[in-house]
Amino acid sequence: MSADNKTSEPLFSKKNKKLITDPLTDNNPVTIQVLGICSALAITVQVSQAIVMSLSVLFVIIMGNLIVSLLRNLIPSRIRIIVQLLVVASLVIIVDQVLAAFQPDLSAKLSVFVGLIITNCIIMGRLEAFAMANKPWPSILDGLGNGLGYGAILILVAVFRELFGSGTLMGIPIFGNSLPGEESGLYTIGYQNNNLMILPPMALIITGIIIWVQRARNKALIEEH
Repeated sequence: MSADNKTSEPLFSKKNKKLITDPLTDNNPVTIQVLGICSALAITVQVSQAIVMSLSVLFVIIMGNLIVSLLRNLIPSRIRIIVQLLVVASLVIIVDQVLAAFQPDLSAKLSVFVGLIITNCIIMGRLEAFAMANKPWPSILDGLGNGLGYGAILILVAVFRELFGSGTLMGIPIFGNSLPGEESGLYTIGYQNNNLMILPPMALIITGIIIWVQRARNKALIEEH
């Protein structure tokens, strides 16, 4: 992206809207840029975990972009990566403490994966490639777009894994009755939960299928990437 423009433009100009829409479609950080794959493998067994991780990354990337953009003219070039890491680490600590206070069960399940947000390539990539060269408002929109693009894939993968691996969504039974000794729905015709779906390799397979479908629908992506 280009550096600061002196001429003003509408808050939601066509250019600014693309900062949100592009990461959701043709430039998705997971399926196109192939970043943030580790968390897709680790915490997509349950939709609730994927939602919390998505919201956490969304908060960190938006606030990180904003802070770095505000400080971009004050950060010495030689230590910019250190400053970016410090900003992200501080935001991750806030997220971790909030989760521990209000969602202790999810905090325990996510445990180390929240801390690993610090090294998420999507966040560091946007800080370095965009926030360091653009004004605060475009940086916020860029963070919003990439955070939503990341979260959409994470939640989509989690839906497939939890639904077919555990027969539930958000812990709510979908394929059968939750009462002991009673069966209903697909379980009555012989369906059994697929334990393969809750194993990490299945997250990679599902993500790969999503990448294949997206690129098959847009031949330009194949040529460009």
